[in-house]
Amino acid sequence: MNNAGKFQFKTLFLIAYIIFALLPIYWMVNMSFKTNNEILSSFSFFPQEFTWANYQRIFTDESWYSGYINSLIYVAINTVISVAVALPAAYAFSRYSFLGDKHVFFWLLTNRMTPPAVFLLPFFQLYTTVGLMDTHIAVALAHLLFNVPLAVWILEGFMSGIPREIDETAYIDGYSFPRFFATIFLPLIKAGVGVAAFFCFMFSWVELLLARTLTSVNAKPIVATMTRTVSASGMDWATLAAAGVLTIVPGAIVIWFVRNYIAKGFAMGRV
Repeated sequence: MNNAGKFQFKTLFLIAYIIFALLPIYWMVNMSFKTNNEILSSFSFFPQEFTWANYQRIFTDESWYSGYINSLIYVAINTVISVAVALPAAYAFSRYSFLGDKHVFFWLLTNRMTPPAVFLLPFFQLYTTVGLMDTHIAVALAHLLFNVPLAVWILEGFMSGIPREIDETAYIDGYSFPRFFATIFLPLIKAGVGVAAFFCFMFSWVELLLARTLTSVNAKPIVATMTRTVSASGMDWATLAAAGVLTIVPGAIVIWFVRNYIAKGFAMGRV
């Protein structure tokens, strides 16, 4: 096969992959502008009875739009705390050697690989005892168990790529550690901070089991609301599709802002 043939094959394969990846998203958007009757009665690539009613219901029904607000609140809390806790921990792993450091680092990663269901009962009993059930901070703290190890792993890779001579030079110049870390070191690893924040955000945004179990009314997230669309008349497919489209938007916005940082993370082998 000549070069032109290889290029054509790669182009066709890429186009087919993009279509395959985007088709579910397009179909969800398509369904969000239909009525339930049209979804269940016909098969069409475009809405025959175009309607905004599904989105209108989400923006006017408190049980729907409050789910997005609750999700954004605890996701933001978790992302900030996860990155803030992971930064000093990652710095310690990247700059110092101590007894059992590799074992501790591996133990952190095993927490990330553990299914959330394993920790569901302990969290439920603990939060019931201390009165944290159905609060935003409850879900945010529960997600720390999974996001902090991931953030430490990502940030440690970025920090290890920064020469230690920079630290030594800053100390010789009279910089205190907080001043050095905030004004010199942190700007050098801003790509790592962006990547870590992105993955923390995405895990908390899509995680369902802990978020649904640890909340009921006041802090119920959108992922929990979307699982309760069954009524006496059946599944509300149209509203569920509209909610799915709106659920993608925050993640797409975050990806847009950190896309260059994610590319750098791939290049460094940490993503």
